[in-house]
Amino acid sequence: MQALPSPDELDGLVAVTSRLRAGIESVVTGRPELVRVSLAVLLAEGHLLLEDVPGVGKTTLAKAIARSIDAPVGRIQFTPDLLPSDLTGVSIFRAQTHEFEFRPGPVFAHVVIGDEINRASPKTQSALLECMQEAQATVDGRTYPLPRPFLVVATQNPVEMEGTYPLPEAQRDRFMARLTVGYPSVDAEIAMLDQQETADPLERLRPGTDAAEVGRLIDVARRLYAAPGLKRYVVDLVAASRQDPGLRLGASPRAAIQLLRAAKALAAMGGRNHVLPDDVQELAVPVLAHRLLPSTESRLSGRATQDVVSDIVARTPVPSLDAPARVRRALG
Repeated sequence: MQALPSPDELDGLVAVTSRLRAGIESVVTGRPELVRVSLAVLLAEGHLLLEDVPGVGKTTLAKAIARSIDAPVGRIQFTPDLLPSDLTGVSIFRAQTHEFEFRPGPVFAHVVIGDEINRASPKTQSALLECMQEAQATVDGRTYPLPRPFLVVATQNPVEMEGTYPLPEAQRDRFMARLTVGYPSVDAEIAMLDQQETADPLERLRPGTDAAEVGRLIDVARRLYAAPGLKRYVVDLVAASRQDPGLRLGASPRAAIQLLRAAKALAAMGGRNHVLPDDVQELAVPVLAHRLLPSTESRLSGRATQDVVSDIVARTPVPSLDAPARVRRALG
């Protein structure tokens, strides 16, 4: 069993994430919880899907996350004519050397921004599947590893909008969390107008960390303690989604793994070396809802999968956890 993170390691993680949050929130005003969950996805080594109508700041948030990390960034503007090779890269024959030379695509970066991912065809969308799940890309029969950490931040417009293709279930399942940006409050929108009246706040944003440090913090977050009762709680939530009459497709085992990882990252950002049910509850909707398919009755009644997950959380018994002695000692 891995050793728990030391107090110094947790303090370092909290300091870095606080710095990142402050920088991103200087660009994305009035949405602190959105930024907090986004950073939890980064520390959990997941991928993030931002969904909402145009103009509410999806791409701005994605750019702010990318700019906060001093690392190579790949940008993909998804369009109907985009090809899979435009993402992963191509092999070009060099007449001088009589050899093929691989030219990597934009996925070969630590942070990849996929703008309007549901504007591309399903074939191109699926080109990201291997990259997101296995951190590698296969081109012309050769497999190339992707850098670590590897984070895809994709944006999409609501499926009902013209010119969009719904993401396949397998593709949605690769995203650790889906977040809705939403409209800002009146005060936040006024502050945004003041901020952007003379300059773009993105231009003033400076990196708060680098890729190597993010990789170390990911390892720290994974070493947090999760009690057997808490793991059972995660499994109970996922299992309940498979039996809910409002759903025709429940959450996968991958969803349970990613929910626990995200909860560990959120707990680490709070300076704790163990996970609480509160961490799981806060992340249940963003981590589970986009993986589920509603039943016909739910669709006709206008009941969203987010509502179904909230109901499951409300009726699933919360375990009573007692931290073991080694966790109490680590806490001092």
